[in-house]
Amino acid sequence: MELGIPFDLIVTIVNKGGSETIIQASKSAGAEGGTIIFGRGTGIREKKMLWGIPIEPEKDIILTIVPRDKTQAILKAIVEQGDLNKPGAGMAFVVELKTVAGICHLCSPEA
Repeated sequence: MELGIPFDLIVTIVNKGGSETIIQASKSAGAEGGTIIFGRGTGIREKKMLWGIPIEPEKDIILTIVPRDKTQAILKAIVEQGDLNKPGAGMAFVVELKTVAGICHLCSPEA
């Protein structure tokens, strides 16, 4: 069943271990949770060496689906509490979702 409520997806990418701060920030601003997946960085700031061997930095990727009317408040909390305005701290962006299904707790009892 599709929901008629407009939603956005906030995608946040931070260094490994930083996801808990992002989840707490988003929840404090009105999100109900998120999904954490793992990745690796390949940007110019990501080139690190250990004993002459290149290391591929691990990343936490947090996917948070939020009602569109809460997007800006949640994004602001993520940026502030995650220090995303500092170089190398991470990044966040918003994707407008066309259709969302499976968020059953938001369905009305009549649905």
